[in-house]
Amino acid sequence: MGFLYGRAALPGGVRECDIAWDNGVFTRVAPSETRTHTTTKNDDAAPGHQAGAAAHADGGARSGAAGAAGADSGGELPEGWLILPGLVDEHCHGGGGASFPDAEDSAEVAQAAGEHLAHGTTSVAAALTTLSVERMEAGASLMADAVEDGTLAAILIEGPFLSSERAGAQNPAYLESPSVEIATRLLDAARGHAWGMTLAPELSGASEVVDLLLERGVVPTWGHTHAEAGPARELQERAVAGGAIPVATHLFNAMRELRHRAPGPVAEYLAAARRGSCVVELIGDGVHISSELVRNVVEIVGPENIALITDAMAAAGMADGTYELGGLRVHVTDGQARLRGGNLAGGTSHLLDIVRTVVGAGVELNDAVTMASATPARVMGLDDRGALEVGKRADLLVVDEELRPRRVYRAGKLVAQDGKLVA
Repeated sequence: MGFLYGRAALPGGVRECDIAWDNGVFTRVAPSETRTHTTTKNDDAAPGHQAGAAAHADGGARSGAAGAAGADSGGELPEGWLILPGLVDEHCHGGGGASFPDAEDSAEVAQAAGEHLAHGTTSVAAALTTLSVERMEAGASLMADAVEDGTLAAILIEGPFLSSERAGAQNPAYLESPSVEIATRLLDAARGHAWGMTLAPELSGASEVVDLLLERGVVPTWGHTHAEAGPARELQERAVAGGAIPVATHLFNAMRELRHRAPGPVAEYLAAARRGSCVVELIGDGVHISSELVRNVVEIVGPENIALITDAMAAAGMADGTYELGGLRVHVTDGQARLRGGNLAGGTSHLLDIVRTVVGAGVELNDAVTMASATPARVMGLDDRGALEVGKRADLLVVDEELRPRRVYRAGKLVAQDGKLVA
């Protein structure tokens, strides 16, 4: 059982709110008026507060249970701090010095997931990259173990059915033509935990793989594609007719550019997102695409049709240096991860960093939070999380006035403080 009182990101804006939880689930999310008095007794406490909570106009001093910053019970927050839903990253390759695609054991998986959890991402999907089919099968199985023990939320299978012209940081030696047999092997290895599979829609055999994905309840995601507009639209509409809402994988990146006489797939996916029949991923770190472009896309399609992602690799949260991604050497300089030839090779940000970046570019805080929580949770079918709502899992992120992580709760339990995991 626990509670927090403070300013919270709620539908319609940031408001003062009482939030309580029990058995890992929100039991109360109630906007309330700012209090200007001090209470220390249960009889005088505002609804939703426990005995021992001090209520101050400045939100500063606290006593009793509320005064212990590390207490699971929570308390009243200092002025300027905010309560956000736990963030949800549907597309992450690693962090903290460990890589999901390259992981050999559960400890490496936990190391990468823990790096993001410490910074407020309470649900992370491990994204595989293109390797040999056998290596990808082993990786999918290892990630499935991590989903089943609660370390991960889901799996994204990115590859091997990608365009050689837009491979980006995917290992070109292992690219395959779309194959129902290979796709089945990878999905079986994921044991029902794959939320999506990425493929280039222009490749021969892609439509048959899409049909398999629809049959298996897996979201088709379009990425690493050199498609013209026609093939992109055709497969998008085929997937929608089959009951799916596809995802455009890191829109603009590793994708044929939008040109006025050869528009490629980007405009098709934006139009589909505007109709509510596609969700577009954006790596809003200010490196992969400009923050102004993120703001434009939000204005065009709305936050409910955008998932902010990190696309993070092992260097997230780490110093510059050399790392590995899908068997390729990645050099990180000034926080930018690139292959030797210069291609970007994933991100080095936490999802909260991206929220901070896009808010700094003029995106409304609530919109940024929606794109980093509710939208990706919906994409992955995680109906029990992604928002501060009664009945949902009590995943919360408390941030200071600079949107830096101060406390992280998962299922109502304090799991991190000031960017560090707690025992």
